[in-house]
Amino acid sequence: MSLAGKLAVTGLSDVGLHRSHNEDSIAKDPELGLVVLADGMGGYRAGEVASGIAVNVVMEQIRKGLGSMRRGDVDQDSGLYRESLLVRDAIDQANQAIFRTAKRQPQCKGMGTTIVAVLFFDDRAAVAHVGDSRVYRLRGETLEQMTADHSLLQELVDKGFYTPEEARESPNKNLVTRAIGIEAAVSMDIQEFPVETGDIFLLCSDGLSDFVTDDTIRLTLRGCGDNLDEAASQLVAKANENGGKDNISVVLARAVKPFPISKESWYSRLLGWFD
Repeated sequence: MSLAGKLAVTGLSDVGLHRSHNEDSIAKDPELGLVVLADGMGGYRAGEVASGIAVNVVMEQIRKGLGSMRRGDVDQDSGLYRESLLVRDAIDQANQAIFRTAKRQPQCKGMGTTIVAVLFFDDRAAVAHVGDSRVYRLRGETLEQMTADHSLLQELVDKGFYTPEEARESPNKNLVTRAIGIEAAVSMDIQEFPVETGDIFLLCSDGLSDFVTDDTIRLTLRGCGDNLDEAASQLVAKANENGGKDNISVVLARAVKPFPISKESWYSRLLGWFD
């Protein structure tokens, strides 16, 4: 099922003001309904190797998987839609690819990356993430963070040692507790959300979320209306105005029209049950 004309997507990645190279990677396929963002880490340029492998493998695996799967079915064991499981499996493949590359190439030892991936299907969004790159959703006037950071700081907030406001001022924001490529297996969070026409999903690296407040993000997205390119540019500019100490990446996806699985597709699946 193509989402052409039903999903508006843009993305922007900026090196920032203090880094010599960009270790973030982004990828998007509006017709497929797939957006991915990764923020790499490691030795000399190894971070950009890790993030590049991550987004390329995830995009490739999901493209392959969607071409051969029955859309919109729920897996009875997990209770998740098969599209969500496809995203999970693609991130697993990316984790293994980065882990193997780091083993083979000494200059890449210890490299890893955060990742967030969103696959839109049947008026839903499958959201998977590892690390502290985030997904937000703007619905009407309300901006909501849809992912919880896999970071030491978030664990301390969860345990009551910090308030969210105090956490914003902490110097230990970037100590992640999960990343892909570090171990042979990785644990990720996968969620499914209903999508309404007009919803805007924002994927971002911590180069944005560490330097731009949620309220500023909300006001920027609201102020730019349907102009996603302008919104992305303004968000990156605001992060740079506030220091630009990290690479800054944003991907924006707005639901322009509903995208339910068509009646024809439903009948095709029904007939397939009797093959």
